[in-house]
Amino acid sequence: MLFAVRMNVDIPRDLDPEVRADLVAREKAYCQELQKSGEWVHIWRCVGQYANVSVFDVAGNDALHRILWNLPLFPYMKVDVTPLAQHPSDLAADGVGA
Repeated sequence: MLFAVRMNVDIPRDLDPEVRADLVAREKAYCQELQKSGEWVHIWRCVGQYANVSVFDVAGNDALHRILWNLPLFPYMKVDVTPLAQHPSDLAADGVGA
């Protein structure tokens, strides 16, 4: 199942800099691990914001929930999830745009 996920990050400004650096490093490693596995298909930065829009390809709701809850920065995020379905006007669906 495909999901579009917007993640807005709001790390407290008074968080210890070492704790912050550790969280960000663990987040990056986890994100890259999921990209290599094929579950985190795309990640785009939202310009001018500490936010991203990502596409996940996972088995279902429970799998996505597990991934999101294991994000090291999850406690500092607002997350919006949108399930995705194939659009009938997508050229790739007919093999034309592929």
